[in-house]
Amino acid sequence: MKKKAVVMDAPAIRRALRRIAHEIIEKNKGVDDVVLIGIRTRGIYIARRLSEAIAQIEGTSVPIGELDITLYRDDLTIKTPDKEPEVKGSAVPFSVDKKRVILADDVLYTGRTVRAAMDAVIDLGRPDRIQLAVLIDRGHRELPIRADYVGKNIPTSRAEKIVVEMEEYDGVDQVSIYE
Repeated sequence: MKKKAVVMDAPAIRRALRRIAHEIIEKNKGVDDVVLIGIRTRGIYIARRLSEAIAQIEGTSVPIGELDITLYRDDLTIKTPDKEPEVKGSAVPFSVDKKRVILADDVLYTGRTVRAAMDAVIDLGRPDRIQLAVLIDRGHRELPIRADYVGKNIPTSRAEKIVVEMEEYDGVDQVSIYE
């Protein structure tokens, strides 16, 4: 695949996540009973950054968890028919019961990852509600799922690919579109 364009650089990502943090605070009337759960892999870093931004704004931290949805995927046998799935494990060190769970991910595409993440959260307990924060919404939903908080909407064709790179994992902060 060939890089078509960089659609967000580090400052744009920082601004988008700070705006989402403000929106989370506003929509939930503060952050009491709010927890952030990042979907592996880059969703974890988005959740951490949102928590840091919320702490700067509100002066209180929001608990963060990490969710591995590998075994909840409905396309597991399609993606890796000849090998065992690589499960890295979840780390949610708090109860989700009666909490406002905000799932964080890098790209919202078909909605299948989010559906799997919701199943995984429900297996952990009974949250008051589940909300979704994504850095990029690229469209092409296959399931009736939409994000509550979006950093940037980037309409794409199915032939294009959005690549989110995070400093903590990839060494650089940027969002690129490939064709």
